[in-house]
Amino acid sequence: QVQLVESGGGLVQAGGSLRLSCAASGSIFRLTTMGWYRQAPGKQRELVASMTSGGLTNYAESAKGRFTISTDNAKTTVYLQMNTLKPEDTAVYYCNGFDSWRNRDYWGQGTQVTVSS
Repeated sequence: QVQLVESGGGLVQAGGSLRLSCAASGSIFRLTTMGWYRQAPGKQRELVASMTSGGLTNYAESAKGRFTISTDNAKTTVYLQMNTLKPEDTAVYYCNGFDSWRNRDYWGQGTQVTVSS
């Protein structure tokens, strides 16, 4: 089993920055990809950014140039640095871990990000 716990959300003005953290525990060696998704009210959950165990990154078009995904050296914490935030970035942000061997997703509980105009 894998446990994911997000932190770092909050209220920020447009143009500001936030850094989200996701602490992973348990059988994290199983995870081949970790990433961040978000879900705004009335919308489907969407990928924001992801990183493979080999360090390859993938970003949504809306995140490119503004958001950066990274991990600590032990790869037990995943970060999402969000700069130049916009009101449309307002959503619940979820940490995700994917085990490709078992085709299984793990999710955190989510953290709210609200960007005021």
